[in-house]
Amino acid sequence: MSARPEPPVSPQADPLPRLGLYDTWWTVGGAALAACLSLSACAWISLHLRADAALHTAALFVHLASLALGFGAVLAVDYHALLWLTGRCTLPDALTSTNRLHIPIWAGLAGLVASGALLHPDLGSPLTRTKLALVLALTLNGLQAGLLTRRMAARRGAPVAPRVLLWGAATAVVSQVCWWGAVVIGFRNSQR
Repeated sequence: MSARPEPPVSPQADPLPRLGLYDTWWTVGGAALAACLSLSACAWISLHLRADAALHTAALFVHLASLALGFGAVLAVDYHALLWLTGRCTLPDALTSTNRLHIPIWAGLAGLVASGALLHPDLGSPLTRTKLALVLALTLNGLQAGLLTRRMAARRGAPVAPRVLLWGAATAVVSQVCWWGAVVIGFRNSQR
């Protein structure tokens, strides 16, 4: 058997690197616009689609499971941030944990929004509108949090600037207020 000659290698430039979600404020802004449109679509669907009892029960199960997944992952991220702040783990370790938890957080949030559209929310209620505003704020906060994580990881061992620490603290506070606020309102609405 004779060996095939390899084709000549052309001197082409490397392709441009792919632009990721958390690479720039422009990509985060585009994702924020898509998130706003998605939330609006789910609100519209909730007004026009009535789930029967079986689908409502399934949606409620998905809603609760998504809450456990998403909020649980958020609490784990905040726990790792506290470990880093108290010197019990390194910043790269905390950021690695955070990066690994982005998918469960987003999956949980997406499951909450999609299943929530099937739970007959009363969009005329001020509490429900407040919950939707909290979910939107939570989503936008999560998008910018990804950019924050990316920027902190790029520091490569350099000390974290005070303004970046403040950015991180504000992100964590907004996240906790939005998650807990939405949980409390959801519980209150379920009691009616």
